[in-house]
Amino acid sequence: MNGPCRACAAKELDEILDLGAMPAADHFPPATEPVAADPTHRLAMALCRRCGLAQLADDDTIAAEPRGLEPRALREQAADAVARVADAGWLRGGATVREFGSPHGGAWAPLLTARGFTETPDQPADVVIDSFGLMHEPDQHSAVRARAAALAPYGVLLLQFHSLRAIVTHGQWNALRHGHFAYYSVPALRTLMASAGLRVMAAWEFDLYGGTVLVAAAADPGDPLRLPADPPGPLHRLVAAESGLIAPRNLASLQEAADSQALALRTWLEYETSVDHRVYAYGAASRAVALFARAGAHLGLLCAVADASPAKHGRRMPGTDIPIITPAELVAAHPDRVLLTVPDLLPEVRSEFPSLESAWVVEVPRPP
Repeated sequence: MNGPCRACAAKELDEILDLGAMPAADHFPPATEPVAADPTHRLAMALCRRCGLAQLADDDTIAAEPRGLEPRALREQAADAVARVADAGWLRGGATVREFGSPHGGAWAPLLTARGFTETPDQPADVVIDSFGLMHEPDQHSAVRARAAALAPYGVLLLQFHSLRAIVTHGQWNALRHGHFAYYSVPALRTLMASAGLRVMAAWEFDLYGGTVLVAAAADPGDPLRLPADPPGPLHRLVAAESGLIAPRNLASLQEAADSQALALRTWLEYETSVDHRVYAYGAASRAVALFARAGAHLGLLCAVADASPAKHGRRMPGTDIPIITPAELVAAHPDRVLLTVPDLLPEVRSEFPSLESAWVVEVPRPP
């Protein structure tokens, strides 16, 4: 790839993951629309040699994502994050909050208004929140500058993202999707923040999505009455642990994971079908689109995908003839196996659908 980088405009980028032509992960066609009509688009990840930002190489899609329902795991993590930030002193002295939203739904601002903050959607604020929003911005440099401009004097930006280290460690290659323009390591994020005059000053880690990081950044850390000191802790550990993620050779395992996981899913689906097991899935998530397409999943192998979002009912998985059904329809079908496409949902679905207790499959068995 010959750039320019979405953060620093450098033209020297290395391609580290190529999934070929994939259906857009945010376009769920009506179930009656023929699969042959689904457009495909190149899907690849590149790494900037200058600033180290992993990013979507190209994207000619038009966002049209049916809005999903915020899962309980995400709501609980948001409440935990705000509590931990408050306990660390990062909300001390703040009075106003502004949030940059995410297409995935959910909002943190109500958690701060419950603590006495006033929401100011169009004015600089003491606390600016971005939870999984920044990655949806094609121009990363301009997007960070917009968030910096939204800060009041001595304000703090709280930015949450799915960790590139988690993506690499757990082989989460299908986190790559159209509309997700950046994948952050802490070292690369510090460089990106610095380009907008912001300094990353603290970090918190969460188990969500296999590894989620929340950072606090500020333009002027010099007011001891407003901003805590920068003690040794997770930030320093993350910088040290993730320094290698700005080198292409350390991300090569993503391509290997993409190939092996697609083969494993196809092999497992064919085996389950051969023994007359009816296999369904739960979660019409964007990350499932590339997985199903790359594995060549179809209605003869996977009966349907259930999802809690009414906006997706009556539609199908992009690039396949697999319909999206309601959770109630899934329960009524008495499936033999239910592949959970988002493992974080397991506590929630186990509680909500006890009759499916023996059917859940969180990790596809690898072929011998």
